[in-house]
Amino acid sequence: MSLASLIDDRRLIICVGSGGVGKTTTAAAMGLFAAKEGRRVLVLTIDPARRLANSLGLTQFGNEETQIQLDSSIKGELWAMMLDTRSTFDSLIERVSPDESTKDRILSNRVYRHIADSFGGSQEYMATEQLYDVVNSGRYDLVILDTPPVKNALDFLESPGRLSRFLDKRILSWFLAPYEEKKILGRLFRGTSAVVFRLLGYIFGREFLDELAEFLFIFGDLYDGFRERHEAVIALFEDVGTTFLVICAPNEPSVAVAQYFLDEFETREMPSSGVVMNQMHPSTGLDLVPENVLGELARSLAHDLKPHTVDQLLARLGANHRRLLGLCTSEKILSKSLFDRMKENQMLWHIPRIEGEVHDLDSLGRAFDEAYLVSAM
Repeated sequence: MSLASLIDDRRLIICVGSGGVGKTTTAAAMGLFAAKEGRRVLVLTIDPARRLANSLGLTQFGNEETQIQLDSSIKGELWAMMLDTRSTFDSLIERVSPDESTKDRILSNRVYRHIADSFGGSQEYMATEQLYDVVNSGRYDLVILDTPPVKNALDFLESPGRLSRFLDKRILSWFLAPYEEKKILGRLFRGTSAVVFRLLGYIFGREFLDELAEFLFIFGDLYDGFRERHEAVIALFEDVGTTFLVICAPNEPSVAVAQYFLDEFETREMPSSGVVMNQMHPSTGLDLVPENVLGELARSLAHDLKPHTVDQLLARLGANHRRLLGLCTSEKILSKSLFDRMKENQMLWHIPRIEGEVHDLDSLGRAFDEAYLVSAM
């Protein structure tokens, strides 16, 4: 069974895992397959490798949804978009602001611009924001998110609530006791926060305090909007049409991240279809002797070579073959460690290592076609 079974009846597939394991390629390959099945698909990715952009036929890849040119025989559509964190955060402010005046005051506030730069660098948070919008736009049958590589596996799963926690009313209330906006600075300089604000004033000046006060005052009214969006994103994660797919490579650090994700999905009761182990080294598993397999042929072709050339070649082939068998054995052990932790509704797929680079849609499709389900180990 191929990865096709994963795509059926899905509205959202979220690919997670450590960096360098082929998440972007796997996400794009699934999107291409779904388009071939007649579906309208968007692949939302984070800073894809240039070779992948080229394989999709894209010369420019930005924050706008771009349609990929497919063969005319393909009934579906494939679209791609790369996340622009800065514009995504500004769009979020525009959406939760109650009016144009409030929006303009926030966007022009220097404290906000600094915080926007900080949150703009948080690709996990911005990915969830963009994801919610495109899934609920109704423009696509399937959305596939290629999440950014994570140093901490929890970063992406916890990102939806990051801003609402930052703007928690209990935190803001420490700064902003009941006040009128025109009296805010007077309030700030009285009470428990006075020392903090006086210190900030000495360091940054009165102008900074004015902008900080305005920022806190305005954002206090936006908290409910951020909280509601957080709850909506969590509901999207838990929806029956959503699934998380862990992508990993057959090495210990990547498998450790995959195991951690599986545990977190179980703890958080989030839907997960299982794991794709990418870049598996293909092998028959047979301990072959080069002399028995190639010896006669090699000697028949070696009449113009130096003595012992054939023996040296066969010896090297034998050594390489033994190393490959050892590598494949190690990969199978790692794969079994994941397989043994799967729940009844989870599956493990292997994708063999493909020679060369993914440089066009044909090779992208091949990566998907060669995937296979591991049914027993």
